[in-house]
Amino acid sequence: MGGRACLVVGGGPIAARKVSGLLRCGAVVTVIAPEVCAAMTRQTPLTMARRAYAPGDAGGYRLVITATGIPAVDGAVYADAEAAGVWVNSADDVAHCSFILPSVHRDGPVSVAVSTGGTSPALAAWLRARLAETSGPGLGQLADLLGQARQRLHDAGRSTERVEWVTLLDGPLPALVRAGHMEQARALVEEATGVSLAP
Repeated sequence: MGGRACLVVGGGPIAARKVSGLLRCGAVVTVIAPEVCAAMTRQTPLTMARRAYAPGDAGGYRLVITATGIPAVDGAVYADAEAAGVWVNSADDVAHCSFILPSVHRDGPVSVAVSTGGTSPALAAWLRARLAETSGPGLGQLADLLGQARQRLHDAGRSTERVEWVTLLDGPLPALVRAGHMEQARALVEEATGVSLAP
């Protein structure tokens, strides 16, 4: 979503959460709502139009999320977006969605998404929280470490397919990264890949 123009219609807590997710992805976000909650006012950078949704507003964006909780408004936003060929998500209204937003846990370059196909967002959020808790901290650092090793292999003209990545991950490597023992973790990756990870 980096640099893409996105519209969120609605100014309540649910809309604020949607804005937060879009901003984390680098989207350029506009909010249209007559009134906004405190959580929305703390979001930056953000363009705010404090007014009611007007017919055709959705057409100028790459992606639209409507979260007013007013069926007539959310339905109008959906109809406008569909007519303009713009992807639209209506919070808590699967029938008026051209895409469904999963519940996402992010740690650096790692994203873990859970979806129930729109049947139970609460279950998706619960599962996402449990997966994040089970994996623990450090997934982003682990991904960076393995990514660095893969790049060094590519730079050396060697195949990454010959490395037993799953065996490496099934061993002590993730626990070492979670515990912050990065030197030992690097040593394990160097041994498994045959490349130096020294700067």
